[in-house]
Amino acid sequence: MDILELRKQPHLSVSSINSYIDCSLMYKFSRIDKLKPDFLSDNLIFGACLHRILAEFNQEKMMGNILSSEQVEDMFKTDWEKSAKDNPDIQYSTGNTYRTLLNQGVKMLQEFMKRVPENDATIVAIEEPFVMHIEGLDIPLIGIMDLVEEHDDGSLTITDYKTSKRSMAISEVDSNFQLTVYYTAAKANGYANRDINLKFDCLIKTQKPKFEQIYTERSSDHSAKAIKKRSSWFGMVFRRKFSYPMIHPGDA
Repeated sequence: MDILELRKQPHLSVSSINSYIDCSLMYKFSRIDKLKPDFLSDNLIFGACLHRILAEFNQEKMMGNILSSEQVEDMFKTDWEKSAKDNPDIQYSTGNTYRTLLNQGVKMLQEFMKRVPENDATIVAIEEPFVMHIEGLDIPLIGIMDLVEEHDDGSLTITDYKTSKRSMAISEVDSNFQLTVYYTAAKANGYANRDINLKFDCLIKTQKPKFEQIYTERSSDHSAKAIKKRSSWFGMVFRRKFSYPMIHPGDA
């Protein structure tokens, strides 16, 4: 399953739904009119860079190679330089520069490496695309799970990586729509009989960077109702109030 091919067809995604809920006009500008932003956010580039490094770390682990902290740091430095150095399109937030984010990324990955390599679960999938069909909607919901791991008892843990400026409250994680979608998608795509745990691995950009893992659970009935309610509402708003379509091919 190729996420790029899936994005060529009309679809929903967690990011598109959240984008519309946050600001319907900005949703229209970016996803329907496809207006190019005046600049690239430093946080967006920084977060994407860290995600790539974590995916590479997991790819190596899946093949039996546990990278050292120094190796991971060097990978980040190379990726960050390629992505951000002398890039005129990036607008840095107050207090941020190419160099400060380079140093911060290294420290965040050092905190990550102190804990995660000790995890002895078996990696099942990395950046795994999924398709989920929702009753009452004509188009599917698609997405990518950052990491799926299997434990000795047969249970699964689905992980989503987050970079943020603060710690997440447990109540935020327990009600997070993205994790609800992941749970339901896993149940609908081959893991119906598995116990599934969910967690955020959070790389936190505080003055002294932190790494936190926050676990949560979902039930099938509750998750199905939550997804149907939000997705159906989203579709109804577009059909009744706006003339532009829900999602165009190519949107994330």
